[in-house]
Amino acid sequence: MKHLILPVLVLVPAIASAKTLAGSPAPAIVRVSAEATVSRAPDRVYIDVGVRTVAPSPNVAAADNATRLARVIAGVRKVSGPGAQLTTTGYTMAPQYQYHSDGKPPTPTGYVVTNQVQVRLDDLGRIAAVIDAANGAGANLQQDLRFALRDPQAVRLRALARAAHRAREEADALATALGLRVVRIVSVEAGGTGGVRVGPRLYQQAMQGPRAGSPTPIESGTIPVSASVNMAVVVAPR
Repeated sequence: MKHLILPVLVLVPAIASAKTLAGSPAPAIVRVSAEATVSRAPDRVYIDVGVRTVAPSPNVAAADNATRLARVIAGVRKVSGPGAQLTTTGYTMAPQYQYHSDGKPPTPTGYVVTNQVQVRLDDLGRIAAVIDAANGAGANLQQDLRFALRDPQAVRLRALARAAHRAREEADALATALGLRVVRIVSVEAGGTGGVRVGPRLYQQAMQGPRAGSPTPIESGTIPVSASVNMAVVVAPR
């Protein structure tokens, strides 16, 4: 898989000139910050599918929803493969009302039931089939699709190592430019989190479903994972 390093370097020199209590000069400190981003192709995806039903009574709305969602789940299971996981992520039942302008209490007109299931896939080649199967079986809730990494920590550690290397390079470069040398590292602070980016085009295509008998087109792209390092070093004359 390809990876991309996008350093964002911020140099914050802080050379101390204070005296210690014993009268000796405090060590000169240089502080640097560096960031690195490693991009990886996703190897996991989460797809939300669901059913919304409306009926005059709660029992009818719930029963209709259960029947339709069972068809959706069966259709998804046929194409999702043995490694897929299905998890219920939301269930709601809410009354509908007609409101009156004459001050009378609202009148119940029906009940809305929604039930949503999240499909986790590690075989990204099945995404289009799952979306199309859900749509074909009657899923009518807005679908959501999110790409992820199975082991984001491994990618973050690579980004962190590169950020640390660049921070040390910057510390050496800054010290050299000042006619100094790095004596030792006195502190290192790590930070940064991974990110998942899904473009509008992917959402639109996923929700629209198949066109003219063609599978729903999906573009996974890459997932950027970033890490940053703040480093402080002691410098001294060459």
